[in-house]
Amino acid sequence: MRDAAALARPRGPQAAARAALDGRTRGLRAILPFIGPAFIASVAYVDPGNYATNIQSGAEFGYNLLWVVVLANLMAMLFQNLSAKLGIATGRNLPEMCRTEFSRPVAISMWAVSEMAAMATDLAEFLGATLALNLLLGIPLLLATLLTGAITYAVLLLDRYGSRMLELVIGGLVAVIALSYFVETGLSHPNWGLVAYHAVVPWLHGPRSVMLSVGIIGATIMPHAVYLHSGLTQDRVVGRNPSERKRIYRFQLVDVVVAMTIAGLINMAMLYMSASVFHVGHSGIASIPTAYQTLIPLLGGASAFVFLVSLLASGLSSSAVGTMAGQVIMQGFVGFKIPVWVRRVVTMVPTVVIVALGVDPTQTLIMSQVILSLALPLPMVALVKFTARKDIMGNLANSRLVSAAAVACSGIVLLLNLVLICQTFGVPLPLIG
Repeated sequence: MRDAAALARPRGPQAAARAALDGRTRGLRAILPFIGPAFIASVAYVDPGNYATNIQSGAEFGYNLLWVVVLANLMAMLFQNLSAKLGIATGRNLPEMCRTEFSRPVAISMWAVSEMAAMATDLAEFLGATLALNLLLGIPLLLATLLTGAITYAVLLLDRYGSRMLELVIGGLVAVIALSYFVETGLSHPNWGLVAYHAVVPWLHGPRSVMLSVGIIGATIMPHAVYLHSGLTQDRVVGRNPSERKRIYRFQLVDVVVAMTIAGLINMAMLYMSASVFHVGHSGIASIPTAYQTLIPLLGGASAFVFLVSLLASGLSSSAVGTMAGQVIMQGFVGFKIPVWVRRVVTMVPTVVIVALGVDPTQTLIMSQVILSLALPLPMVALVKFTARKDIMGNLANSRLVSAAAVACSGIVLLLNLVLICQTFGVPLPLIG
C-alpha cells in the first residue's frame, strides 16, 4: 500500500505532472511529464537479440516473417500497457504482486525462471554491444566485453540525478537506432508491396521458420520488460484517488503507443532491410559480423557503419535497462537487493565465458531469444490474472475485451512454445510444411 509520505513527496516529473492532473496545463505540455517509462521499456524490443533474429529471418525467408514482427509488436503493446497500468493502480510492481498473491514456493520458482531469462537477456545485449565495438573500432572481443560493462554501469549511475536524466539518455539511444534504420531503409530500397502483403499474411514453412518465429517473439515481448515497466510507473507519478489514477493511466497510454510503435517500425525495418539485401544471393547470412561484411560491397561502407552504430546504441542501452529489470525482479520476488555494480559484474560472467571460449555469438543470440520466449508465459499469465481483478485494480481493472485479447495473446505464445518443444524432440507436426 502507498503511505502518506509517498503521496506527498514529489519525485522526478511530479510537479509538472501534478499541474497536468489539476488541469493547469493542457495539450502536449500535459502529456510530456508522463512520457519516458515506455521508452525505457521499449529498448528491450530493439536489443541485439532482435538484430540476430530479424537478420536471419529476412536473409532466409525474405519478407515472409514480417507478420510475426507485427503480431509480436501488437502483443507487446498490449502487455506493456497492462504492466504500466498495474504499477499505476497498485503502487506495486509485478514481482511484488506475485510475492504477495502467490505462495512462497511459487514466487521463488518464478524468481528462478525470471533470473535465468534475465541472464539470457543480458547475454544477448552484451554480445551485441561487444560485437559492435569489435567491428567498429577493432577492439578484441574480450576487451570489448569489459568496456561494454563499464559503459553500461556509467549509464546506470545517471539514475542518481533523477529518472528524467536516465530516460533522456535511453530515449536518445533509441532515437539513434531509429535514425539509423531510417537511413538503412533509404539505402536498401525494400519492395513496399511485399512489405505490406507479408506484414498481414501469416506464413510458416518448416522447423527453421518456426524456430525463428519463436525467436522473434522472444526478442520482442521480453519477460524482463514486462516486469520492469510496472516498476517504472509504480511511484513515478502517484495518483491521490481513483479518478487521478485513471487520468495518469490515459496519459501513460500515449507513452506506450508512441514508444512501442517506434520499436515496432525499427523491428520491421531490420527484417525488410535484410530481406531486400541478403535474401537473393546471400540467404546464408548467419551472423551479425557476416551481415556487416556483406553490407560493405552491397550497399557501401556508409551502410555498414550506420548498421554498427545502431547495434552499439542498442547493446549499450538494452544492457543498462536489463540490469534495471534484474534489480526489480530480485527485489520484488524475494525482497533482496544487491548493489547495481554487483549485478553488473555477475551478469557479465556468461558473456565473458562465451567470448573466451570462442562460441559463435550470433547463434548464441538466437538461442537466448528462444529461452526468453519459453520464460515469457509466466509474467504474461500473472499480469492477465492481476489486471483483471477489481479488488486489485479498482476502476483500472481490464474490460472483458482486453482480458480476452490478453488471454488470446498468451495462448499464441504458449502454442508457439509447444510447437518449438515438439520440433526439438522430433515430434512431427504435419500442419507445418
